[in-house]
Amino acid sequence: MGNSHSHSRSPSAGLDSHHAPTAPVIHRKRSSAFSALTLGCTSAPYAASLPSYREYPFREDHSFSDRDEKRSFDPPPLYAISTTPDIIEDAAADAYKAFLKEYPQYPLTWIVDALRRCDFARLDRNGETYVDYMGGSLYPESLIRVHNVFLQRSILGNTHSVSNTSQLSAACATEARQAVLSFFRAPPGYAVVFTANATGALKLIGESFPFGVGSAYVLGADSHNSVHGIRQFAKRRGAEVCYIESTDVGGFDVAEAKAVLSRHRPRGKAAPPSLFAMTGQSNISNSKNPLSMIEFAASQGYYTLLDAAALAPTSVINLSETPVDAMAVSFYKMFGFPTGVGALVVKESFLARLERPWFAGGTVDVVQAPGSVVTPTAELHERFEDGTINYLNLPAITDGLRFLSAYLPFLPLRLSSLTRHLITSLSELRHDTTGTPVVQILSRRPSKVVKSVGEQSDTGSVVALLFLLPSGQMIPNSFVEYAASRHNISLRTGCMCNPGGAASLLGLRDAMAALPCDATLRAFEQEMGRELGVVRISLGLASDFRDVWRVIQFAKSMGDEAARTALWDEWLAGKTGLAF
Repeated sequence: MGNSHSHSRSPSAGLDSHHAPTAPVIHRKRSSAFSALTLGCTSAPYAASLPSYREYPFREDHSFSDRDEKRSFDPPPLYAISTTPDIIEDAAADAYKAFLKEYPQYPLTWIVDALRRCDFARLDRNGETYVDYMGGSLYPESLIRVHNVFLQRSILGNTHSVSNTSQLSAACATEARQAVLSFFRAPPGYAVVFTANATGALKLIGESFPFGVGSAYVLGADSHNSVHGIRQFAKRRGAEVCYIESTDVGGFDVAEAKAVLSRHRPRGKAAPPSLFAMTGQSNISNSKNPLSMIEFAASQGYYTLLDAAALAPTSVINLSETPVDAMAVSFYKMFGFPTGVGALVVKESFLARLERPWFAGGTVDVVQAPGSVVTPTAELHERFEDGTINYLNLPAITDGLRFLSAYLPFLPLRLSSLTRHLITSLSELRHDTTGTPVVQILSRRPSKVVKSVGEQSDTGSVVALLFLLPSGQMIPNSFVEYAASRHNISLRTGCMCNPGGAASLLGLRDAMAALPCDATLRAFEQEMGRELGVVRISLGLASDFRDVWRVIQFAKSMGDEAARTALWDEWLAGKTGLAF
């Protein structure tokens, strides 16, 4: 009658339990690669708590021998275990020595250099410098191999059934949910709703939160459009939308945030519910907002929502210490694969208060048709997972979290050192003709020096900047992106789907406030007389000193009149006019 998971129905629903076949116990084989990785990285505090992989009786495929599988998952060769990156360029080697003098703690992250050689060798093999980790992390090759072998040897079915193949898929989904909860140190009472991405998770909250007249939706201006978009649901139901202004370098001032939250807090127990949505880390300004604001907002009577899409890839999030009502993440931003899978990590008590505006396959137990009777499925998380979950890729979530847990403790130290060096080096560059700066750094600079493994940084590893002509005018971002691609550098330009953060960094808050209701980006740029947005360089899981050094060399070329002019003429030859 409905379309919920048929394996959740009771025997009384028409099946004689005495004659029901006994379901076989189906387990999944633990990968030797990830076992060795976890056990070999004793500094990883999360690995031990992740659910172990269980034995699955695979039927051997003759195209894969045990020897082949072992060879594929062998630990890295000894030459990879090195504290010195394999830098061919003499100038880069000299720069690296100087870098180590400034950041003597950096070699503590040697394990990530080994990872770069083994799991991300394609970067150097292809000569590509990837600095767009905020857009999407790169997948480790071992994760793809492990998942590929599992898919080749397994038969997975739609989870909306009771067949053996469906039960294996359901078991993998359960294992992935447990892995997510363990990775984020969620205490009892949390559930995981799988979505297409963090945006999908945020939309679930927006469309289902019981806003009403007298409610408030409070958010920071420096937020992703997916957080801003929730205001449409809030306004439609009569709630007040209240913004916390961004500082000039992004994020918000804590005192101002507390004042806004206090001013609009729910009045009395009978007041309609209000929601505070906080961005854990800005994807453009590099600012981290203090997670303590979650506790403060809750003390004022708000339900709380954390957009952790930019925070989770390189920072520890402990839900036992920060018990937010709901948190949104995207897994491809954390470890590169799979795309198309995100999660809402949410308190079950909060989930029960949400009111979905519709129902779909998988979310209901009984539907009267024609008629109006709808009975939701008994499992809370299933009520929010429309249709069939991405069951073929969920095993990779478990593997990916185990993988990331081994390296996450090293990333703040490593990326903080690289980011500080990058900012300092770029700030020192000067044009060869005028001696004026080549770049203008706009994003928040790290103030804390991370000195030990496991210590957390006070910012992310994002650098938002503008490239400048010798006259001081901005070089069009579209040209910078073209020039970077000619140097085999993958970076990003634009407003990063974060208009409030971009406006703050660019000093356009007044212009943003004056936008007409029919505004377009092209019209806005014409009014401002230039392209809008920034150049964003973001470091991540596989970043090393070579990446930073090559970005600096590229920036130097932008200060070289002859080199820049040659690229400019080449760029103009392929265009009919500048896109101002």
